[in-house]
Amino acid sequence: MPDTPYRWRWVALFVILAAEVMDLLDSLVTNIAAPAIRADIGGGESTIQWLGAAYTLAMAIGLITGGRLGDIFGRRRVYLIGAVGFTLGSIACGLAQEPAQLVAARAFQGLLGAVMLPQGLGIMKEIFSEKEQATAFGMFGPVMGLSTVGGPILAGWLVDADLWGTGWRMIFLINIPLGLFAIGGGIAFLPEWKNARAVRLDLLGALLAAAASALMVYPLVQGREHDWPAWAFVLIGLSVAVFAVFGWYERRRSRTGGDPLVEPSLFAKRGFSGGMVLGLVFFSAMTGFWLTFSLYTQLGLHYSPFKAGLTGIPSSLGMVVAFVSSQALQRFGRTVMHAGLVVMVLGVGGLILTLQLAGTGVTPWQLIPALTVAGFGMGLVMAPFFDTVLASVEPHETGSASGTLTSVQQLGAALGTAILGTVFFERIKTTDFVKAEQFTLGVEIAMLVVVFAAVFLLPRHARTHAEAASDADTPAVPEPELTA
Repeated sequence: MPDTPYRWRWVALFVILAAEVMDLLDSLVTNIAAPAIRADIGGGESTIQWLGAAYTLAMAIGLITGGRLGDIFGRRRVYLIGAVGFTLGSIACGLAQEPAQLVAARAFQGLLGAVMLPQGLGIMKEIFSEKEQATAFGMFGPVMGLSTVGGPILAGWLVDADLWGTGWRMIFLINIPLGLFAIGGGIAFLPEWKNARAVRLDLLGALLAAAASALMVYPLVQGREHDWPAWAFVLIGLSVAVFAVFGWYERRRSRTGGDPLVEPSLFAKRGFSGGMVLGLVFFSAMTGFWLTFSLYTQLGLHYSPFKAGLTGIPSSLGMVVAFVSSQALQRFGRTVMHAGLVVMVLGVGGLILTLQLAGTGVTPWQLIPALTVAGFGMGLVMAPFFDTVLASVEPHETGSASGTLTSVQQLGAALGTAILGTVFFERIKTTDFVKAEQFTLGVEIAMLVVVFAAVFLLPRHARTHAEAASDADTPAVPEPELTA
C-alpha cells in the first residue's frame, strides 16, 4: 500500500460502486421480468431458470480466475475489459430475439462481471489507508441494501412502463449509462496496479472447475423437460468425478510449486469445508426462494411485474435491518447464524400457513409479516457468513479462501435456480400454484435444516474486519451478493 493514499480515491470508490450496482441489479431483475420475457420471445419453463442460472453459473466460473487476471495483467486494465464486456453483454441481452441468444448473452454478462468485480475490490485495498478501509468497504452495505430493495421494483416498473416500446428489454438497456460511467470513470480515475510477484494462471484448473459446475447445473435444469433421461444422471455423476479430478490436480499443482486456484490446505480445515457446504446449500435455498415466490405471484396470483416487485419489499427490508444490526450482534459469533436460520424457518413456515389460510385470494398485505421475518432471518445468516468461515483459515490462505467462497456463493445461486425451480415446475404438473409453492417452501425448510447442522462446523467467532484486513494482501472479506 502506498504511504500516501491515491488522491482520487473517493471518486474511484464511486466508479467501483457503479460496477457493483450493475452486477447487483442484473442478479435480481430477471426473476421479476422472466414471465414477460418468455411471453415475448418464447421458450420453455427451463428458459425462466436459465435466465438466472446462466448468469450466476458464469459468474461462479469466472470468479475463480478473475482476481488472478488482475494480478497478472494489471487491475485497471482488466477492470476496463470487464466493464466494456459487461456493458456490451447488457446490450446483447436487450437486443436478443430468441431464448438461446438471451441465455448466451446472460452467460457472457456473468463471465465479464466476474472479470470486472474483483479488480475493484483489489484497487480499493491499495488506494485506501487501513483507517479509511472500514469506511470505504462500509459503503457497500447501503448500496447492497438499496439495490436489493429497489432492483425488483425498478425491474417491475420498467417492464410495465414499456418505455419507448422496449418492454422487458429496458431492464438490460438501463445498464448502458451505468456502464459508460464505470468505463469513463475507470479510465479517468482508477490507478494501475500489478502484482510484483509473478503469478501463473491455472488455466487447466479453471477449465476443470467450469466443466464440473456446468455438468452439475445443466441436467438439473434440462432433465425435467426431457422426463429425466439417463443422460441427466450420467452428467451429474460425471460432474462429481470431474470435481474429484479438480481436487487432485490442485494438490498436485501446489506440490510442484505452481499457483493453484484453490489452496488444497483449505479443505483440511473443518471450518472452511463446513462453510463451503453451508454456503452452497444456504445460497441455493435463498435464491430458489426468491425465484419461485416471484413466479408464484405472477403466474399463480396474476400480479403485474411491478406489483410482484413491490410485494417482495418486506423481505428485502427485513434483510437490510439484519445487516444493519449485525455489528451489534457480532460478539455472539455463530449463534447469530443459528438464530437467523430459526427466524428464517419461522418466516417460511408462516408463509406456508398464510398461503394455506388465504389461498388464491391472498393479498400483498397478508404476506408482509411472514416475508419480513424470513428476510430478517436471511440477513442474520448472510451478514456474518464470510467473516465466520474465514476465521478458520491461515493469513496466507485468506485470498484463496475469499475467492473460493464467493464462487461457491454464485454456484449455490445457480443450483438454487435449478433445483427449487425444477421442484416448483414439477409440482405444477400435478397440482395448483398454491400447493406447488407450499411444497417448494417445504423443501426450502429442509435445506435450512441442513444449513443449521453445518453451522456447528464453523469457528465460534469471526475475526474483526481490522484483523482480516491486516492478514492478507487482498480484501479478506468480500461483500456477499444479494442474489434474488
